[in-house]
Amino acid sequence: MNKYLMENEDEALRLDLKIDKNQIKDQARWAGIKPGMRIADIGSGSGTITYLLRKMAGPDGTVVGVEGSRDRIDYAVKHYSTSGIEYTCRDILEPLDDLGKFDFIWVRFVLQYYRSNSFDIVSNLSRLLNPGGIICLIDQDNNGLCHFGYPERLNRTIQMLAHILESRFNFDPFVGRKLYSYLYDLRFQDIDVNIAQYNLIFGQLREIDRFNWMKKIERVGENAEFELTEYEGGYEEFCNEFQTCFADPRRFAYTPLILCRGIINSGQIS
Repeated sequence: MNKYLMENEDEALRLDLKIDKNQIKDQARWAGIKPGMRIADIGSGSGTITYLLRKMAGPDGTVVGVEGSRDRIDYAVKHYSTSGIEYTCRDILEPLDDLGKFDFIWVRFVLQYYRSNSFDIVSNLSRLLNPGGIICLIDQDNNGLCHFGYPERLNRTIQMLAHILESRFNFDPFVGRKLYSYLYDLRFQDIDVNIAQYNLIFGQLREIDRFNWMKKIERVGENAEFELTEYEGGYEEFCNEFQTCFADPRRFAYTPLILCRGIINSGQIS
């Protein structure tokens, strides 16, 4: 199993707090979710989105939340469990055929953690779709890299960290731009793409943004074991500078979000 880059005891809470429920509903409607569907939520995390998808599927719909962390499964069962939801702890790099067939597969913020495996994951998931079933891939592009108003050494260090994450941790900051090609190469039909904002941070910093981003910085620092050659005080000095700059209301940061959905036909299913 891939080592999950953001693993920590607060991760379920972080995932839960940062979700915009209205945005998720709009995205699921755009992708084509309908009442009565059998849905797979791949990388279901805290269970927040699994629960929203279950509500959108109506009384005759069901959802299977597939998650690699037992801790987050336990969190989801405690906070987001209801009839018609099943949570299962699985490694998505392994076959999932025993889960059965689905009408709708939702894959949000998962593929970024599988740089070398992401196409294979989508290919394997496509085998779980019923004829006419929909897959919806959602991920960021330029993840964590679009900032303005920082000192040059901080910008250079952020870029360096991105390269470390790519080379050592199978993380892909640019997976969003690849989603369309995945569905095209797998011969999905009626492919559609939408680009939206994910992070858009300017002016006074919201507490949820501070919490979310500082958790990212903490985890990257603990995992990457990098040499901060421009910071005599090492990781602590880097972290303090990032926190100070990120809290400055002059700073501007954003992340594009790319959504791609396609429909499978019977000829694609092996």
